[in-house]
Amino acid sequence: MIDLPATGPWKRKEMIGDAVLLLGDCLEILPVLPKVDAVITDPPYGIGRTAGGPESRAREKGAYAGAFEDSQEYIATVCARAIRECIGLAKRVALTCGRTNLWHYPPAADVGCFYQPAASGVSFWGRPTWQPILFYGTAPHNGEQLRPLHYTLTESPEQNGHPCPKPLIAWTWLVGKASKHGETVLDPFMGSGTTGVACMNLGRKFIGIEIEERYFNIAVERITNAQRQVKLFDAPTKPGQAGMFA
Repeated sequence: MIDLPATGPWKRKEMIGDAVLLLGDCLEILPVLPKVDAVITDPPYGIGRTAGGPESRAREKGAYAGAFEDSQEYIATVCARAIRECIGLAKRVALTCGRTNLWHYPPAADVGCFYQPAASGVSFWGRPTWQPILFYGTAPHNGEQLRPLHYTLTESPEQNGHPCPKPLIAWTWLVGKASKHGETVLDPFMGSGTTGVACMNLGRKFIGIEIEERYFNIAVERITNAQRQVKLFDAPTKPGQAGMFA
């Protein structure tokens, strides 16, 4: 169980099994948190959610409206600052930052990537098929190859009400890569809680921070459901009763 005070610089606190979810500004919350084993996070990419044509802009207008603006200035003044704080708080950090934001963040110890050959996005230099992962600190599993995760369009993210959810298959791989069983993982940009779901599934403790209440509520629901599934499959059998998979 993660021990945090009942009150602090957060608007709301939810405890779900080995997870603690905090609603508020990560820049205010991070300084009062205890040390953690790993930070695994996917901050906003500063694209304004208006990268497409007029139809796309109309559909996405207001997608991130609320507590923050998805801009390059936000990346530089908030996201990069939070990651610097995290580097001092954790043994290791794994950060997906988007290709155009690499230079906003502190120099990394190493760089990995997600590889998606069927990606349909466009850039000024063609159709990108990868997204970078910045690694800070030392890998928890010595001797492993730093190979990219290759996933396809059939492994797309769950449409859960967040404008940019990440595929659970990708985050399960990243949580497994950057942490060990039983460790505590922090995500200061929790969004809809995919990092937390992966942590529940892989036996990690989790601290999630989210500034926007509607995404926080989605994360609470998803992590609660993940915790129920874990308890269902880990439930001890009665004396003399065979286990589910006996």
